[in-house]
Amino acid sequence: MQFHLNGFQPGDPEIADPAARVQASGAAGAVPGEVDVLIVGCGPAGLTLGAQLAQFPDIKTCIVEQKPDRLLVGQADGIACRTMEMFHAYGFSERVLKEAYWVNETTFWKPDAAAPENIVRSGRVQDVEDGLSEFPHVILNQARVHDCFLDVMRKAPAKLAPYYSRRVLDLNVDPAAGAADHAVTVRLERVDAANEGKVETIKARYVVGCDGARSTVRNSIGRELHGDSANHAWGVMDVLAVTDFPDIRFKSLIQSAKDGSLLIIPREGGYMVRIYVELAKLDIGERVANRNITADDVIAKAQRILKPHRLEVKEIAWWSVYEIGQRLTDKFDEVPQSEVATRLPRIFIAGDACHTHSPKAGQGMNVSMQDAFNLGWKLAAVLRRQCAPSLLHSYSAERQAVAKELIDFDREWAGILASAAKAGGADAAKTQDYFVRHGRYTAGTATHYRPSALTGAATHQHLAEGFVIGKRFHSAPVIRLADAKPVHLGHAAQADGRFRIYAFSPAEDPAGPRSAIRALCNFLAESRTSPIRRYTPVGADIDSVIDLRAVFQQDHRELAIAAMPPMLLPSKGRYGLHDYEKMFCSDRKSGHDVFTMRGIDRASGCMVVVRPDQYVATVLPLDDFAGLASFFDAFMLPVS
Repeated sequence: MQFHLNGFQPGDPEIADPAARVQASGAAGAVPGEVDVLIVGCGPAGLTLGAQLAQFPDIKTCIVEQKPDRLLVGQADGIACRTMEMFHAYGFSERVLKEAYWVNETTFWKPDAAAPENIVRSGRVQDVEDGLSEFPHVILNQARVHDCFLDVMRKAPAKLAPYYSRRVLDLNVDPAAGAADHAVTVRLERVDAANEGKVETIKARYVVGCDGARSTVRNSIGRELHGDSANHAWGVMDVLAVTDFPDIRFKSLIQSAKDGSLLIIPREGGYMVRIYVELAKLDIGERVANRNITADDVIAKAQRILKPHRLEVKEIAWWSVYEIGQRLTDKFDEVPQSEVATRLPRIFIAGDACHTHSPKAGQGMNVSMQDAFNLGWKLAAVLRRQCAPSLLHSYSAERQAVAKELIDFDREWAGILASAAKAGGADAAKTQDYFVRHGRYTAGTATHYRPSALTGAATHQHLAEGFVIGKRFHSAPVIRLADAKPVHLGHAAQADGRFRIYAFSPAEDPAGPRSAIRALCNFLAESRTSPIRRYTPVGADIDSVIDLRAVFQQDHRELAIAAMPPMLLPSKGRYGLHDYEKMFCSDRKSGHDVFTMRGIDRASGCMVVVRPDQYVATVLPLDDFAGLASFFDAFMLPVS
């Protein structure tokens, strides 16, 4: 899909008329007086959270943003494989795949030994290892990612839209308020010309600050970002350019002898490219603004690094100069660690408000969205009285540890790229080796949650070695039994707040009267200790809280769907229609057998329980009914 040929145009490239590509967005009028959740900030974290909460019409959500309208250009662009998996749960992965640039290979360049003032290619690697994800690593303007989330919000049951031109003045929490009270009072100042200076007040049960590195919400709860002082200035620029550099449509890491490093990121549309240019080392306490660096300075530095190749910039779509710094706050909510046992969190921070990264590893936007995906389903579960409010402590516990690990990786990676500041200059071999060894970090698949109430022990991990407890559910191809359609097993999960139980059958007839699958289905349907019976509201669809799916070893032509347990062919909706999409078989035709690919014990099978944010919660034997009940009983509330 090609576009931007005759100049950069923001908005949806499928709309022919540029004037129609960018339509006004945002809610009109004053903000509501009371809400369940107030989201501050319309960046990647805020919009991910808004899109999640918008799925629940019984949750009243408000999202505010200081800017006058939605983002149109610039900022982040790298979308990791793991983030694409999340996008599929939100329903717009196909849209991103069609429009984005796919990062297939990365090339490496170093100084020419014969003429060090010039560069030569030193290596080429596959960008993502085979089998790591069904989705590629892609590049797409952050503004278009925002558009996708805004579209999800607009179409969702709650029909959520942001209130723009609102600046947070202050937040106050009523310490005497009960768990169900609107305990947080927030004052917002209007900054639009028609209402400038007007103050609005909103009361919320929970507030989430997604308002960037200078977060007012973070400051209001006394949290600070700690970390390295920025000591390198980099320029970033989206350009339409003419060049004879042969790898201009590959992601390229270039290290020169004397002028530092250059990172080339091809952009969507086939013509635009982003360049990251190492500019200067900063003195202690110095800000990059003091250098008065211009766009021409950035271009000139890029041209020197690329020698002997030429670079002629025809148009600059967006550019900026920034300082590298990796910083992290010690906790992602307002409750001191010493008071976790006695206080419940009311205010949370996510994204750049609690951790900042360099852009080189492509972590900032991706990690921010994963923060919100982690928090969103938990807020929904508490507000809908499915889980106790103490569940919300797990957000900071899980995500702060992940952010620290990624910042440590990012710090080392940024240092490797900053060759001009390193004694001895560039080391192309070390750069390439580090890139390959740490590919799972850049792909977003390295996150591993520690054991907790939401993440079980590895007691039965041997039953499904490829579904690692605490890591994301690694999808695999299967065949849907009802219609022989090839699908990905992980794509059964949507961003709808539900847990999933994937039951992998032993090598027996699953329809048999004594089969392990039938015994599990009977327990879930009939037992008083069944988590489905305990936690599904009366009158709701049987899979509205916990969604059971089954995977069989047999070919789909060997099984009769009508002979399967009723739990796998449930009646749903006002007419009691059957759901035919609960059962899958191994994909034998393609040779991608999920049992082999994910190391599932063929003799005994197993259950894999997956959280609403797509992470494996626990692995259990098919007959461990007590263990399954105990897992959910640890954090869920029975229906009244």
